[in-house]
Order: sequence, then structure tokens, then C-alpha cells
Amino acid sequence: MAEFDQVAIVGVGLIGGSIGLALRERKLAGEVIGIGRREAALEAARKLGAIDRGTTDLAAGVAGAKLVVVCTPVDTIAEFALQVAVACPNLALITDAGSTKAEIVAAVDTGLTSRRSGPRFVGSHPVAGDHRAGVEFARGDLFEGRKAVVTPTSESHRAAVLEISAFWRGLGAEVVEMSPAEHDATLAATSHLPHLVATALAAATPSKMLPLAASGWRDTTRVAGGDPKIWAPIFAGNRQAVLDALDRFDETLNFLRTALEQHDDATLTEVLERAKWIKSSREALGD
Repeated sequence: MAEFDQVAIVGVGLIGGSIGLALRERKLAGEVIGIGRREAALEAARKLGAIDRGTTDLAAGVAGAKLVVVCTPVDTIAEFALQVAVACPNLALITDAGSTKAEIVAAVDTGLTSRRSGPRFVGSHPVAGDHRAGVEFARGDLFEGRKAVVTPTSESHRAAVLEISAFWRGLGAEVVEMSPAEHDATLAATSHLPHLVATALAAATPSKMLPLAASGWRDTTRVAGGDPKIWAPIFAGNRQAVLDALDRFDETLNFLRTALEQHDDATLTEVLERAKWIKSSREALGD
């Protein structure tokens, strides 16, 4: 039996498409509606099986939805979520899949504060993805065994938090609940900073040296292949937390630089060993 009669997904790219595929494969929705800007992209999502039908009319797309998931770039999520709240059924659930949370959640909570009743919003973020963008890379198993962070606030209805958590569990994810600020600080260190470092490494590599770039360069710069239109708003939307993470990284990098300059091989080895231990510990957790 379907958990939701109708689910609407705003933005049917990699994440939105994967949500649609997972919902349909697991029979968790009676109908999945995709909402986007381009008919061609929506038709591609339909042919892939990520949605049952698509529309470029947001109001029409969410008019009967019991759950709406906003999967657009982070700088547009709050705006779309508030538009959805005006057009969707009164008791609908709204969530998002953005990689930043504090600004989004604050903007939506503020926009909905004056309404005594209406759709319920709870921010969330599935910590899963691919450096490639587009619905053609969507997978129904993308969230299996991955974390999904749910970020309630004092404005959140507890029943809505539980339903959104159950939604992500239904897609195979392990749900973690934390505040929007804690989420942003954590993701700055574990996702946003690595992308920034990969970007810096790729940008600092002279093109004449690329023919000799081997697996180390390839693996370290993999995420630098992500869409700049998606990542620039992420860095801007989580600016302070990314700067804090960058400060910690700079401190460690300068520590390594000093060890190299002073021929302190013992310290260099000590940091290499610690890094290896941290990496091995993460792999033991299932990375």
C-alpha cells in the first residue's frame, strides 16, 4: 500500500530523480509528479521511470500532493518552498534536499510563521549524490545505507518531523536528527571543504602537467567535476561554516608545511599516520 497518494518533486535532477525512482520502485507513492522548467527534461525523467508525469506549472503540480520535496539549488529552495505552501493542500508535508540548512530553514519558518494552519515544513538533506548532475544519473538505490539529516526547529510540528524521517527511511536511508546550525557546521567539514580543496587542487595544476596526472590526482579532484551552478550557492549559503572549516584546514596545512621546511620527518610521519587512521576509521563505518 502506498505511503503517499501523491508526491510532487520540484527539480527532477540527480537527487529528485533518484527520489522518484526509489518511491516508484518501492511502491511508496500512488503517483509521482515532477515539476521543472523544461518539458524535455521532465519527459526524460518520465521515460526513465522517475516520475509518472511532469509539469512546468508549480501550482498545478503540487495541488493534490500529500508530500512535496524541493530539490532545486540551495539558493532557490526557500522561495520554492514558500510558493509550494501557497498552492499545496492544507495538511501537506514539505521538505527539501538542500546541502545547506540554516538559511533555508530560517527563511521558510519565517515565511510560514503568520499562518495558524497550513502545510508543514521540515528541512532535510540526504547525504548522498554524485559529482555528475542530471536525471540521467539518477538511481533508485542512491539513498540505501546513506545518512539523511532531518533538521527540525522550535517551529516544527513533531508529527511532521516523524513523518519526514519515516519518508527517508522508506527510501533506505538512516535518519540523523540535528539542528540546522549543527548540520551546516558538520557538512562544511565533511562535504563543502573537501569540494573546495578539490577545486583548489584542480585549479592549481598547470595544464602542461596534466598528461602525467595519475590516479592520486584523479581521485582527489573527482568532486571538482561538480556543477558550479550548484556548488557556488552552497559555498555562499554556508559561508561562515565553510570559512571555519577552512581555518582548521589551513592550520593543518601550515603545520605540514613547517614540518617540510624544517626537515621534521618525524612530525610529517605522525600526521600521515593520524590521517591514515582517520581515513581507515571512516571506511570501517561503511564509507
